[in-house]
Amino acid sequence: MTIIHTRYTDAVPSKSHFDRRLSPKPLLRVWPAAESPFRGYQPLPVDGYAQTSRDTAIVIDNGASLLRAGWASDKSPRVNFPATVARYRDRKINKTVSYVGYNAFADATTRGQIRNAFEPGSSIVGNWDVMEGLLDYTFVSLGVSGQDGGVGRPIVMTEPVANLAYSRNTMTELLFECYSAPSIAYGIDSLFSYKFNGGHSGLVVSSSHTATHLVPVLDSKPVMSSATRLNWGGSQSVDYLFKLLKLKYPTFPGKLTDYQIEEMVREHCYVSQQFDHEINTYLDWSGLEDRDHVIQYPFTEQVVIEKSEEELARIAERKREGGRRLQEQAAKMRLEKLIRKEQTLDYYKDLQQRLLNQTKKEIKRLLDEDEFKDENQLEKTIQEIEKSIRKARNKDVGGLENPEDEAEPTFPLLDVADEDLDETGLKEKRHQRLIKSGYEARARAKAEKQLEKARVAEEERHDNEWRETDLQGWLEERRAARQTLLQKIKERDRLKADLGNRKSLASQMRMKTLANLASDQPGKKRRRGGDDDNFGANDDDWGVYRTVAMGEHSDDEEEEDLGAGLKGVEAQLLKYDPLFNESNTMEAQSDWSQSLIHAFLRGPRPFDPESQQEAHQVHLNVERIRVPEVVFQPSIAGLDQAGIVDIAADITTHGLASVRDRINVLGNIFLTGGNTMFAGFEERLKKELRAVLPVEAAINVQKATDPILDAWRGAAQWATAPKSSQNFVTKEEYLEKGPEYMKVISFYPVILGNRLVRDKKDDTDNGNCRNTISVMLLLFEYIRQIWWWATKFTFSFIKTISTICQQTLSRLRDCPWYYSPNELHQMKPNPEAVDANK
Repeated sequence: MTIIHTRYTDAVPSKSHFDRRLSPKPLLRVWPAAESPFRGYQPLPVDGYAQTSRDTAIVIDNGASLLRAGWASDKSPRVNFPATVARYRDRKINKTVSYVGYNAFADATTRGQIRNAFEPGSSIVGNWDVMEGLLDYTFVSLGVSGQDGGVGRPIVMTEPVANLAYSRNTMTELLFECYSAPSIAYGIDSLFSYKFNGGHSGLVVSSSHTATHLVPVLDSKPVMSSATRLNWGGSQSVDYLFKLLKLKYPTFPGKLTDYQIEEMVREHCYVSQQFDHEINTYLDWSGLEDRDHVIQYPFTEQVVIEKSEEELARIAERKREGGRRLQEQAAKMRLEKLIRKEQTLDYYKDLQQRLLNQTKKEIKRLLDEDEFKDENQLEKTIQEIEKSIRKARNKDVGGLENPEDEAEPTFPLLDVADEDLDETGLKEKRHQRLIKSGYEARARAKAEKQLEKARVAEEERHDNEWRETDLQGWLEERRAARQTLLQKIKERDRLKADLGNRKSLASQMRMKTLANLASDQPGKKRRRGGDDDNFGANDDDWGVYRTVAMGEHSDDEEEEDLGAGLKGVEAQLLKYDPLFNESNTMEAQSDWSQSLIHAFLRGPRPFDPESQQEAHQVHLNVERIRVPEVVFQPSIAGLDQAGIVDIAADITTHGLASVRDRINVLGNIFLTGGNTMFAGFEERLKKELRAVLPVEAAINVQKATDPILDAWRGAAQWATAPKSSQNFVTKEEYLEKGPEYMKVISFYPVILGNRLVRDKKDDTDNGNCRNTISVMLLLFEYIRQIWWWATKFTFSFIKTISTICQQTLSRLRDCPWYYSPNELHQMKPNPEAVDANK
């Protein structure tokens, strides 16, 4: 019986909690691994298009993680889905099908074909086919009919800070040419969010899916020259946690997916207020039960039905009764066998007596009847039966054990030459030689055993004398012996681990040994009739089998020797060394409750390697604070950049000209973006800024009402403003001036394109620095206009001259006196003919 666990809603008890007497701890709390984000069929809000006018804009928050779209009159976006498309060829219907957003996670086939519109780890569109699919799905979801050949509504789209001109131009061309949008406008997402929350002057900290930007804003105008980017966002956090878990669980049986890791980052990570102190004490046993979060992945567990004590007692009694019956039957059979042996012995003894007074011919006939070759074989058989009967009586019947000493055997035929023996005698001589070899081997083994016992006794006596005379030197030698044994055990464990990897040096040496054994002469071709194989003649040759053995119990003897030797040495140190106690023994050090590695991998509870439930668990502990810390300390993730605290301090101290601007910026530090939603992010940033900025500086950190949706809401709020229609770029302007043409949104200036449109508000109080920059930018704009018109005039002049030349040439060809180049060549006079005429 098997149970497949796919999801948990309540706390799941581990194996150690079934016995409350052994563990008083509460039930283990686990979180289920996030399932596929597929949401099934979702009805589309198609009624919005008919309820809006031609002036109502479509607002699109084009994020690298999620795309949000809706009407400017809505309070929240109507559609919200990932920027992914799965497109593949369905062989059943013989058509190419596309799944957009959450539908791309419908099954394994669609998940394998998912493509993202943006470049990995950036907000730059890299796959325009996917982007076009996303826009198609967006407009269909909003109910755009397209009867007039286009969307028929203005479009407001967000973009990241310092978006590439190529990306913006291609998007503009796509919206105007493909969707026939009447007008479009772009804006930075973080500044839209800042405007929606009523911001006027401050520092916008936008930590989104792909990057973190810090943009100072003064009097509702961003200082883009001081804007700074940190290449770390939500996607980098997901990749970082994914790498940490792969390093932590290299043999994890489950499959870690991106959306599951993203769910872990969002639900379990938080910003530590004292990272250095907390990271050092995070794995302490006190409180680890609450700090360690367990993520349970699906598994298949073999369920063993537990029986009651009464059932177990009845089963044990049945087993004992069956054992008694078997023992009685075995005793009865051994007794019957003993009786038969005694009857056989009496018969053979009677036969031996009858052979005494018989002739040789009669003796041979009687022996042939019982299949004996001669009287010696009969005598040997009688001795074997007597020995077997005596042993059986002593063991089964309960006779007194009085074994006779084994008499030294004699081998008379070994001294007789082979020429004096017949075939039977030679066979008996070989038999006696084998018996003698076995007897001598047993004698040597017995003597070696006695010598080994004497050697051990002598070493023990010498060790005792050394300990009594020089205790300190003896302790040093015991400590060194313990370290040697520990090193051998570590080397053995390392070798075991290496043998499991076929690319390791140990596995390669093993294969080399096998290859050498497979050939008679390594490195040479095998020939028939070569040298004889003398493998095994030397006792050391048989040690090769220990080298190539890979079985589970191939080195049990060595393990027992090392383990027993280490226990003996530690027992001596415990008895005579005052500095060595139970906590220093290997058994105590390998205890899971004292292991920091166990706390890191498996938390504060014992781990059962046979349990599939525990094998499919991911423990999040130090990763919960390590991943969000990268924004403050990018160096821990290998990022060669400053953290947001250092960047903010540099912007306020060096990027702003006047003291009043610094005061305004520090008085409103605005947080937006999904990566700022970690618990404790706001408090940590304020605390770190207080440590690096002057004491008199007033710091106020404010988080957006909704860090994720406020960018879209800010864009919708701007689109419904009375004067916002003047800042859209119409299709007529696009056709006249090209995709690079941009206007300036009244909230913040984006100086790109062919014309600069400013507010009517007087901005002379913004500082000489900004005025100088504005004048320089205007000068550059005029120079670019002049160059553009000069280039255009030059190309027009060249084109006109070329047209006149073509027309003149065509008229010349119609003249009667016009000759082509071939005709002129034929009309050329021959020099020889000219000389002859002369």
